[in-house]
Parts: sequence; structure tokens; C-alpha cells
Amino acid sequence: MINYFLLILRKIFFVLPLWAIILLLSFVPARAQHHAPPPHVNKYKKKDTVRVNFYAIDTLIHPIPIKRALFHDKIDNEQKKADAADGKTDKKIRVVHDSLATEALSYAFEYDVDRMQVMIENMPANGRDEVMENQQKIRCLQAVWEMLRLYNNDPKPDPEFYADLADNMDSMLIASNENKMMDFVVANTDIYSLNNGKVLLDNQPQSRAYLYTHIGKADPVMMIKRLDEYANDTFAHNIIADAARIVPDVVLNYATSTNYPLKNAVYNTQDELVQAIVKIAAHSKAPPKALPFVGDIYNRRLTVEQVDEIAANPDQSFEELVRLTLANDTTAKRIYTDELNYRALSVYVRQMNKLHEEKDDVRFKCIDSLPPTSLYYILILGQDEIYTSSFIGTFNRLMARMKPMKGDQLLDSVHNNHFRTFIRMCAGYNTLSDFLGTMDDTMKTSLMTGFIGGLEQGKNDELEGAVDVADAFGSIRDSALSAFLEKKVKENYELSFKEHSKKGLIIYSLLARLFESNNISGSDTGAAVASARLKLSPINKVLYKDLVNDSGIVYQQVFFFGDKDGQDSYDSYMGQFKNDPKWKVVTNQYWTEIASVTDKKTVIYANLPLKEPDDEDAQSRLTKFLNDSGIHPTIMIHRGHSYHLPVTIAQLNKQVKIVVLGSCGGYHNLALVLDKAPDAHIISSKQTGAHSVNEPIIKAINSRLLDGTDIDWITMWRELDDYFQNKPDAQKLFDDYVPPYKNLGAIFIKAYRRMMN
Repeated sequence: MINYFLLILRKIFFVLPLWAIILLLSFVPARAQHHAPPPHVNKYKKKDTVRVNFYAIDTLIHPIPIKRALFHDKIDNEQKKADAADGKTDKKIRVVHDSLATEALSYAFEYDVDRMQVMIENMPANGRDEVMENQQKIRCLQAVWEMLRLYNNDPKPDPEFYADLADNMDSMLIASNENKMMDFVVANTDIYSLNNGKVLLDNQPQSRAYLYTHIGKADPVMMIKRLDEYANDTFAHNIIADAARIVPDVVLNYATSTNYPLKNAVYNTQDELVQAIVKIAAHSKAPPKALPFVGDIYNRRLTVEQVDEIAANPDQSFEELVRLTLANDTTAKRIYTDELNYRALSVYVRQMNKLHEEKDDVRFKCIDSLPPTSLYYILILGQDEIYTSSFIGTFNRLMARMKPMKGDQLLDSVHNNHFRTFIRMCAGYNTLSDFLGTMDDTMKTSLMTGFIGGLEQGKNDELEGAVDVADAFGSIRDSALSAFLEKKVKENYELSFKEHSKKGLIIYSLLARLFESNNISGSDTGAAVASARLKLSPINKVLYKDLVNDSGIVYQQVFFFGDKDGQDSYDSYMGQFKNDPKWKVVTNQYWTEIASVTDKKTVIYANLPLKEPDDEDAQSRLTKFLNDSGIHPTIMIHRGHSYHLPVTIAQLNKQVKIVVLGSCGGYHNLALVLDKAPDAHIISSKQTGAHSVNEPIIKAINSRLLDGTDIDWITMWRELDDYFQNKPDAQKLFDDYVPPYKNLGAIFIKAYRRMMN
């Protein structure tokens, strides 16, 4: 990161007149007065030589010749564009709410770039003739121009990155002029040299090959996306081969591209895996569908023609993807895993959900021919979207088709993959007793012992198994099983103590407390005790004072999406405000602002559900407006399917205190939410959210905000339960919603992170 102290010194030096600088330089060794160079640059200075340092003088020695004036103009224009981006032309490139970043970026792209322009013109020729010298200076000016263009074309520029990029440029220009570029790239094999070297290395083939090859080995995923920079170089083949093992889909995109230099670079790479991808590109009828099976082609188990036949049959394709998963085939693992997840949801779960009002023989026809292993994967991979009735119907078919296998034998056949998720889901949908009932007592004990044991394994942030166990606690109604699990938790705590496992001690101590807390957290007093035991702020309420900003306003942001469900959700949501005198509604081209007209101010911003992809544009414009206005919502509401959730999560920040997901709050979603908003209270559903439930929940929250009262989840949930008593269809859906004080997975993650840190 830029050394801000040295930047201030450089500013003082910058304003000195030329005669004073030369006087100072007469007492300073070469380059010592230049801004703090990285360690690799120090070796370039001549320690025993006292001379004028032309790289530090900030006044032109000679006027800029006409033949280079155009390049200076280009740089000046990009500087003006960067300066004007914040709406003011004042030599300041502002970064919202970050004065240090504003200072660093402004100095780098205004004052430092001006100095670089002077430095380039003053640089000594070092033996180059007039023509070569002109080419060298033009190359340097183009490099600076490209750096500024990169910033101006970046939709979300990172100020620290660009300040460091300018610092690298300064040193790289000097290394280039001193013919020491190889030393420089060896000492600075990084993204900064890579970006700046696109121009500065065009006449340095050895330095360029070194830089691209070594970064390609360290980060092939990033480098393959820059293939157009080096497609015609011989070192491209090694980068492509390394990337094929991590992102074969990117390599396939190039192989099927109409950009012939990129396509030829892939086709001419003689790596066997790359050539298997080339075969798919050249001969498959549907290359993206065939790619998950590239390992079969690479290992000569299947031909492209056989893969096409498999990919054309949804059921056979799913079974073959399960085969690859069970075999733990490492070739293209991410691709076939993603495809398995996608097909589980799109081909089966969403189809069953969509037909929820049809008879079972119609609704579950899509899974009629699948074996039990495939049904198992549909259940665990569908956890974020599967309806309760879809789970029950699939589970019943799983139980029927696995006979004469017992439950433990089924889990053995899938290598116990995600077995804790399966048990947690069975507990949540009240089918765990049925599944355990297929086993004898010994195997049942062994399975549930394994369910609790081993949670300390893996990295400190690997918590999926522990969160599955925590969530299951809230659903298990069998008192004997609960007592058994509680005993196993204590045994594993003692084992962690003996093995000095910090992670194990924290996990099992928290699970023990969750066991106790879950039984008492149904009242305010019990929730207070549970919060204290878990060392958390109250799990049952959000204080009103924590929701308002300095002006006493509560801000909310609601995310809608452009599919039909999203448009219906928006219409349903707006229905509760349009005729209510307590609210004023104003709509523009991209979003709606809903503001209370009561003493307690609440302002809600909801993007319009424009048709895809315009919905994302509306969300982006709204988010930019909020950021530019210094508005930080403390309540965020997601009104879309779970596959839209990453868009909403990306906008969360640490100020958010309430998150209404409106879709499943599985482990990964909970962890991602709490990464962004560590103190958030999360409302989620075991299935996709329903208008008939979401609206009453949101209305209950807003009514408390209008009164200026704390949001007590226990009281609010009790009132909602009473409200749904006379609405049996909505009651069933409401029962699948998890209030924050019962969201044991989220509570566990919060408490674990607090104790681990």
C-alpha cells in the first residue's frame, strides 16, 4: 500500500523551485530523493555517484516536441475525465467516505502522473539514437495513458489498487529506461507489472515471457481470461494447459470462439486434456452439455458421440453426473458438480414445485425412473428451493426404491456425502424417525454418533457440518434421540479438550449451549438467558435505536427481479402501501421510494422489477444512488428465488441489522449474509417465499417501525401465528419460516465467530 507519510514529503518536494531542487540534489545520492521505491529498485542506484537525478526533476529541461505533444494531450484528457467523474473538476478524485483513499488516488493520478510526464521527457537517452529515443518516450507515455484509461473504464475501481498501480508505473518507467526490466519483473512478478507491462514490455520478449509464465503458473484462472494479450506467444500453451484443469469451461469458450487467434491458441496446445476439450468443441452437438464429461473423454472411457447421447437424456445424464461425483473424478470436478446442482434444481426440484397442485402421479413423474442414489442427490442439492411437499414425495420414493437396502447402506453407497445435510433435512421435515427406522440399533447408534463426531476437522471456517447439526437440534422431537445427541456432544467436547482442539472445544461447547437454549428461548426471559450463555446480543429482538441513522430515519432496501414471480411480488408488495395514508409513494424510471408521513420516519427503496437483464441495471442504479447519497439501509429484503440471492447478498454491509431472505437460509446463504452483515437477524424459509406470508411479516415489521418500538421477534411471531390460524393454506407455508431467535444455524455461526476471534 502507498506510504502516505512519504507521499506528504513528496508533495513538499514537488513545490520547490528548480534551483532549490538542484541544490538539494547536489548533496543527495542518485534516486535517494525519488519517492520511496520498492526494495528491488534500491539496487539500481549508483551508491558512489553524486549527480543530478533526471528522474526526480519536476520541471522540463527541454520543451515537449510536437511529435510527442499528442500523447501528452491524451494523458491530460484522461486525467480530466477521472477528475470530473465525481461531478467536480478540482484536481480531486473522490472516493466516497474515504479521505485517505481520496488523497492517495488524487495524488497518484493528478500530481504523480504530471510528474511522470515530465520525467519521461527528461529521461536520459542511455545510448539510444534520436529515433529509438523518441520511440522509447512514446512507449512510456502510452503506458501512462493506458493506465488512466484502465481506471476510467473500470465500473468499480479499487482506489488502493490504482494508487499502487501508479506507484509501480513510476518505478517501471525508470527500469525500462535503464534497460533493467528483467531485474524489475523478477522482483515484481505481480498484477501491477502485468497491467503496466502491456505496453512497456512490448520490446522486451524475455522479460515479458518471464512475467506472463510465472503469473500464469501462480494464477491460471486470471491469466486465461487475458489470453488475447499473449495468444500468439509460445508460452501461451502452458498457461492454457494449467487453466484447463481449473476452468475448462473458459478454455472451451475459446475453442468454440470466432476469434481465430484465441481459438488457434487452444487448438495448437498439445496437452491431452486441452485436446479432449478441443474434441468436444469440434465434434459435439452440444459442447456445454458435453463438457462435464470431459474426464471420460480424456481418460478414453467414452467418445464424444457417446457423451452426446448421454447428455441428450436428462435422466441418464443426471445418473452419470452422480457416477462422476461418487467416483470423485478430479477432472473438471467443478464443472460436473455445478451441472449436477443445476440439473437437480432445474430438471427435478423446480418441476415438482411448479406442479404442487397436481396429483402425485403427474407431479412426481419426472423422478419415476431414477434410482435411490439419484433421489438422494436431488434432495440434498435441492435444499435451498424444495417445497415441503416435494421433499416428502421424493423422500417416500427414496424409501420405497432403496429396499432391501437399509438407511446406513444407502449412505454407504453415496460415501456418506453430505449425510449431515440429509439428516438435518429429514429432521426438519419430520421424516428422520422413518429413515432411522430402517436400521438396526447398532447402525442407528453408529450413524448418529458420526453425525455429532468429527466436527472439529477441517479449517476453522469450515462449519457446514456443525451448522447442519445445530439446525437439526431445533427439529428433533424424539426425546430419547435428543438425550443421546446431547450425551455425544459432551463426549466430543471432552475429546477435544484432550486433543487440545480449539475449534472442537468451541463447536461442542456452543452445541451444548444451543441444546439448552433451544428449550428456553421461547420467552423473552429465556432468550435473554440464551443470549448471555452464547455471549451474543439479544437473539430475540432488534432495538429501534440500532435501526435508525443519525437523523432518526430507518432506511430499507428491497430487491425485486424481472421474472414473472418478481413482478407479481412487486405488485403484491406495493399493495400494502398505495392506499395507506401513513405512506407516500414516489416512483421514477428505476425504483420506488416509499416514505412514512408519521413522526417516526421510515424510508423504503425498492427497485422496479424490469424485465431481465434490466432488473439488475435498476438495482445497480438504486444502489449507486444510495451510496452517493450516504444512505445505508439497516433492513434488506430479498424478494426473489434463491438463485437470485447472490445479487442481494453482494449489496449487504455491516450496518444491516435485519435481513428477510424470502427464500431458503441454507448454510452457505447464512454464512455469506453474516460475512457481510455480522450482526444481522435473519428471517428465512425452508422453501421459496410466498406473498401470502412475506407481506404480513413485512407489515408487522413496518408497524413497529412506525411506532418507534423495538422489534421483538417472539411477540411478533406469536401475533403472526394467531393471524394465520384462520388461513390454513398460508399457515402451512408460514410454518416453514424460521424466525431469527429460532434460526440456530445463524446463531451458531455468529457465536462461533465471536468466540474464535
